[in-house]
Amino acid sequence: MRTLLAQVVNIEGNGGSNVSIEGPVNFKFGSDSIGVIVGQALPYIFAAAGIGLLLMIISSGFSIMTSAGDAKKLAQGRMTLTNSIVGFILIFGAFWIVQILGVILGWESSIGQIFQ
Repeated sequence: MRTLLAQVVNIEGNGGSNVSIEGPVNFKFGSDSIGVIVGQALPYIFAAAGIGLLLMIISSGFSIMTSAGDAKKLAQGRMTLTNSIVGFILIFGAFWIVQILGVILGWESSIGQIFQ
């Protein structure tokens, strides 16, 4: 039997009324396979990585623009920009490697559903 931390919580209210909150009794991730869990999380991971990339580029641009001749701050902004571009290349490469492996191994239908 699988249990979650608290299955039933009883809360006493004002005037002697009690409220009972029940948690999910058969809580599962839809499948016990780690591949399914990772497959469901991938679109969210790529979206978060894209948002992080945008914030890093904005941060590095702000740092470069406000360096005011300070070589140390300018170098820090350039390093942040370089790291964010390398991160973008890694994320983009990972996406396409997954797509190419799906076509080679014949999983294009299942992989195509993940990224829709």
